Amino acid sequence: MEHESDHISDVGSTFDFKGFVLKVFSYWQLILLSVAISLGVAYYNNVRKLPVYRLGNMISIKDDQNPFFTSNTSLTFNWGGTSDKVNTAMTILTSRSHNEEVVERLQYYIGYQKDGEYQRVNAYGQTPFKLIADTSANQAQGKTFTVEFKDPHTFTLSTTFQGGSVGVMNYGTKERGSVVVEEGEFSREYKLGQPINLPFFNGVLEPTNMEPVPGQPFYLQFKHFDGVVGRFKGISVNAQSRGASVLNLALTGDNKAEIVDYLNGSVRVLSENMLERKNLFATKTIRFIDSSLAVKSMELQNVEDELNLFRNQNAIVDISAESSQLNSKLLTLDVRKEDITRQLAYYETLEDYLQTRNDYSNVPAPSVAGINEGSIVSGVGRIITLAEERRKYQYSLQENSPVFADIDRQINAVKSILLENMTSSKELLRKELQDINRNIAVAETEIRKLPQEEQDLLKIQRKYSLSEKTYNLFLEKRSEAGLVKAANVSDVMVIDMAKDTGGGQIGPNTQLNYVMALMVGGVIPLTFVFLLVFLNTNVHNAQEVTRLSPIPILGMIGKSRMDTNLAVFNKPKSAIAEGFRGLRSSLQFMYKKQGVTGSKALLITSSVSGEGKTFCAMNLATVFALSEKKTVLVGADLRKPKIFDDFGINNDVGMTNYLIGQESLDSIIQNSMVPHLDVITAGPIPPNPSELLMNEQMETLMAELKERYDYIVMDTPPVGVVADALNLVKYADATLYLIRQDYTKRGMLDVINEKYAKGEVKNISFVLNHFVHRAKYGYGYGYGYGYGYGYSYGRYGTGYHEKGPTTGIKKWWREMKRNFE
Repeated sequence: MEHESDHISDVGSTFDFKGFVLKVFSYWQLILLSVAISLGVAYYNNVRKLPVYRLGNMISIKDDQNPFFTSNTSLTFNWGGTSDKVNTAMTILTSRSHNEEVVERLQYYIGYQKDGEYQRVNAYGQTPFKLIADTSANQAQGKTFTVEFKDPHTFTLSTTFQGGSVGVMNYGTKERGSVVVEEGEFSREYKLGQPINLPFFNGVLEPTNMEPVPGQPFYLQFKHFDGVVGRFKGISVNAQSRGASVLNLALTGDNKAEIVDYLNGSVRVLSENMLERKNLFATKTIRFIDSSLAVKSMELQNVEDELNLFRNQNAIVDISAESSQLNSKLLTLDVRKEDITRQLAYYETLEDYLQTRNDYSNVPAPSVAGINEGSIVSGVGRIITLAEERRKYQYSLQENSPVFADIDRQINAVKSILLENMTSSKELLRKELQDINRNIAVAETEIRKLPQEEQDLLKIQRKYSLSEKTYNLFLEKRSEAGLVKAANVSDVMVIDMAKDTGGGQIGPNTQLNYVMALMVGGVIPLTFVFLLVFLNTNVHNAQEVTRLSPIPILGMIGKSRMDTNLAVFNKPKSAIAEGFRGLRSSLQFMYKKQGVTGSKALLITSSVSGEGKTFCAMNLATVFALSEKKTVLVGADLRKPKIFDDFGINNDVGMTNYLIGQESLDSIIQNSMVPHLDVITAGPIPPNPSELLMNEQMETLMAELKERYDYIVMDTPPVGVVADALNLVKYADATLYLIRQDYTKRGMLDVINEKYAKGEVKNISFVLNHFVHRAKYGYGYGYGYGYGYGYSYGRYGTGYHEKGPTTGIKKWWREMKRNFE
């Protein structure tokens, strides 16, 4: 008994992989249909999907030194080296500010479309016109305008307005708003080259080299600016190799002309901006020199007027040789003093910038003040370059980005060194200034010995000469800065321009779509079958029963499609009838093996109602009677009597009347239309059926029946609902426990397994009822077990049984229906 308990506890622990595979194959129609639908969807998508292209260009970030740059040149550029420029260029090309500028220049916020085979397609570069939008006026954002040519020069601009207003955007200021429009259709004729000035559309359609086709519509739309920029920010920028200065740019889209223009336009904007930043130092210096020249020019003019006025008012025209010598000496000292003063003033201004300001872009070149010290010149140039780089990043990165911290750290490092060098330089200049002032004082003492008129003339000439020298110095610096700026070239060199060479298509990947369709088409039915297996707790086949219980299977009864329960009597040559005959043979073999002689009692029960107990009891009793054995069918289900209707008898008197002593055995036995078969119905429903089945009258009844009949077949209530059947087990020589295919729950077998393990029921066997063979249940015909009769007949017979439909549409329909039942 302990061994049997262990067996029961292990039941159901093994997954029936073979049954699962066979069940999957049984749904081949569903799998085929699912795959066909998936492939159809894939084909539909493939033919409707627009081609996707990927094109690229190649540039080099070089470190071109200015050909006019020497150690004595007053301006310094090209700081940072090639690697720094490459990293900066890579960042700029994918930055928002850079792509905003490219989109603005190319006016890529204008969308061009035309009718394709299945949908509207991108028509950039494929239209007989190009819209030049007025960036200072409002444009209807997101609104589609239709352009249809009437002749090669005249077209109709039309659209439809719904509602009283439309959203507009000024692409110059990026301001949004709305304008009131008249609801309904808008249509107006224009000519190519004619300005269009509307509250919601402003620009001019310029002709291209394509000839317009009258009646062919084109579509224009002003897109969301930030959305367009976001799309082109996805441009791919990669270095040719690690540490190399060659960059490969690539962009993906649905229009090759659009991709080509954008890639080349992006490089062009980068080149111009890098040259502008390269010239920034010179530009700021030229601006400073121009403002200083204006001041010095006015100063020189005033001194010249003063000198002419003095000569006109005095007799003296020129100075003596001695005065000339003193004047020359003083001029040299004054020029040097002016130079030192200018350098000290520049140092003070630069120190103020470094200590109090964050914007260093307005600092002029140190050489403007005559400072040619290499450490000072390079330091200022480095700071200005870093400051400009930081300003550029502010448009594309957040303020807390690590890039800004790195740039600030570099600026502070250069600033610290620069301030130290400036301190030592200022100290030396101040000492030199003191010496010059002493020499000037000595010379001025000598001048005071000259006549007064000559002193006055010498003083004016001295002032004039100093102003002239300073003016000429600024002119020289201005010329030098302009020469350096003019000679500068961009550090961006185009190796390969973007170009449509006929290839570049990367999508759609039709083969991948078909592979994915096959996978999806197969996974869906497999998932369905998987869920069907693991979520369906019904018993499906004999193999499941053997895994769930140690109780043997005696036989299988097919699914009856008759309107009556008397299947054997009405159609004795049917497969159902042969199934019951096989079950009869198995029972006789079992009785013989157990040594049962004389009258034999058979009890039929199940887990719950609806599993076919009454059906099997009636037909088993019929096959026993047809073998000319005296048989009685006992309706022991006192709670829900059923067997009387099919035999055409009444249920007014039955077992209940006998058990309570109202009627004798002869009075409750009723004859049936089946020869040798008598029936005892349940009778009226009593209030205490369990107690009645347990009293002595039941023992007396069974003893009298065994004396009169060869076979006693008892139809009892389900053991999973009430305990009535267990009270009758002691009277039975064999017990049949019915399991209905696709109806009985697996968990229902736990009750009978437990009672079998405890020995409460003996000589019990399973009968698989309502059996319909389908491959989806995992097993073929000819299955037998123990004493079981192998249900190996075809569904519609094999010549031994009554025929069913065998050809034509009816057969096909039945086969399809059977697979999905």
